[in-house]
Amino acid sequence: MTGRLIRGVTLKVFYPLLMLFGSFSSERKERLQGLIIGMNNKCLELERPGAKRILLLLPHCLQVNECDIRLTYNIYNCKRCGKCEIKDLIQIADDNNLDLFVATGGNLARKIVKDVHPEAIVAVACERDLSSGIADSYPLPVFGIPNERPYGPCFNTKVSLKKVKEAIEFFCKG
Repeated sequence: MTGRLIRGVTLKVFYPLLMLFGSFSSERKERLQGLIIGMNNKCLELERPGAKRILLLLPHCLQVNECDIRLTYNIYNCKRCGKCEIKDLIQIADDNNLDLFVATGGNLARKIVKDVHPEAIVAVACERDLSSGIADSYPLPVFGIPNERPYGPCFNTKVSLKKVKEAIEFFCKG
C-alpha cells in the first residue's frame, strides 16, 4: 500500500473509530488523537509529497496573553517583542516564502485552507484540533505538530521551532 492510501484509511476509517472508543475518557481520547497525528506524519514520510506552496497554520494561543494586539486577522501586525514565538515563526515563514496564518479554531482554519489553496500544510495546534483538521483536509498533506501547553490548554502555548523547520524542510525536499 502506498503512504497516501494508508493515510486515507487511517484518517477516514481508524480516526472515527478511535474517537468513538476514546469518547469515554478525555485522557485516552487525547492520547489517541496524538497517535493519529503520529500515524499521519509517518504516512507522509512514506508518501514523500513535495510542495512549493506551503501554508504554516498556527493557533492563536501561541500568542502571549499579555499582548495588546490580536493577530488573528493579520499576523504581521506583531510587534515582534520576543515574549512569544510568533516573531520567530514569522521569520521562518518569511525565510521560506510560506503563507502564514493564525486561526482561532477549526472553522477559521478550514476557511484559510480553502482561500489559500496550499499544496501542503504545516499545522500547529492541540491534539484535538490537529487530528480533526488533518482528517478534514485529506487528501491534502498536513504535517501536524502538537503544541506544548505548560499553562494548560489555549493559554500561552509553545511550539518547537526546530520541529516546525524540520516539517517545512520535509515538504521542500519531497
